[in-house]
Amino acid sequence: MCGGPFLRMAGLADLILMVHCAVVLFIVGGLPLICLGAARGWPTVRRWRWRAAHLAATVFVAAEALLGLNCPLTVWEDTLRGHRPAAGFVERWVDGILFYDLPAWVFVVAYTGFAVCVVATWVKIPPVRNAGGARAR
Repeated sequence: MCGGPFLRMAGLADLILMVHCAVVLFIVGGLPLICLGAARGWPTVRRWRWRAAHLAATVFVAAEALLGLNCPLTVWEDTLRGHRPAAGFVERWVDGILFYDLPAWVFVVAYTGFAVCVVATWVKIPPVRNAGGARAR
């Protein structure tokens, strides 16, 4: 195979970066989507499994920040890249969007505050269960 293990590692690192972007979009975009969907009567934003996944992902990120842990996706990507910065155009943009050079406490406050907002939506816009008692899918 042309390029050998280095290109395979870089490709896997790029894949992890794309997954990381998707997770960030799910977490950050999920909250306004829940609020908008509730206002417009979209049943999808009240589905228990979707809401539970959103809450779990958000609380996981906040817990990482509170405990001073690095995100596993970031650790895996850095390991695969050999701690080298991304070189490609898209990678530079994504890296610039996802990773800021701010003090750690800023992220702890931001992630925890965001998690509190997501938890608050469970009270204000609760997920629903089907009439038979089964959780909505």
